[in-house]
Amino acid sequence: MAMMIVSGMCSCTAQNGENGEPGCDVFKTQSGTTVKMYCIKHGSLRMQVGDKWIYVDPVTTAVKPETDYSTLPKADYILVTHEHFDHLDSVAINQLSKKGTMLITNARCHEMLGGQGVVMKNGDHLELPDELFTHVEAVPAYNNSPEKLQFHPKGRDNGFVLTIEGMRIYIAGDTEDIPEMAEIKDIDVAFLPCNLPYTMTPEQCSHAAMMIKPAVLFPYHYGQTDIQQVVKLLEGSGIDVRIRDYQ
Repeated sequence: MAMMIVSGMCSCTAQNGENGEPGCDVFKTQSGTTVKMYCIKHGSLRMQVGDKWIYVDPVTTAVKPETDYSTLPKADYILVTHEHFDHLDSVAINQLSKKGTMLITNARCHEMLGGQGVVMKNGDHLELPDELFTHVEAVPAYNNSPEKLQFHPKGRDNGFVLTIEGMRIYIAGDTEDIPEMAEIKDIDVAFLPCNLPYTMTPEQCSHAAMMIKPAVLFPYHYGQTDIQQVVKLLEGSGIDVRIRDYQ
């Protein structure tokens, strides 16, 4: 693993993180770079790395509570996993964009956004011109249960593995506990969805976590799921499971 935990005792709603920042979990890479991770909601999150900002699946009004991204720092990078309304939002992208913002997404989102962004498909690797955030890998994200195949077909959507100064962060997108997860190695922090009927049950989420074995797990995109079941299922696993307000 390529990071150490500095803090992370904060809840997204009730407590504050470092320097009074709400919803903030703080990590450091082995080289000493601070990486701050902020819960927004549902499948939306943001990270601060040095003076750079990374947003994943930012959404304004489609998921409550409404988020006004014009009040947040502009994005250096925006990653969108797939086309569904609770992940792809052109209003949020426009509010966050500035000159030089890099949008990274899949082919379908690229098409829906009128040709905006860098397209990645499953298995693609992208080297970034950034001293700290150096690499993005697009990995499979899909349903493999017969009753869920219509939601996220194989080959269309992405999960992403981000490399930040050696620290590896896996953002799964909408997926089940697919076999390809066994090939995702050396993950420091993972974000795994747990939302029926579209993604994983608590049992599937726990199984996925045991395949990946991250140091820290954030179950996210969990809707009305009793997410404490994931905590119970992973007791004794050595995985630090952190519940934040990702409904």
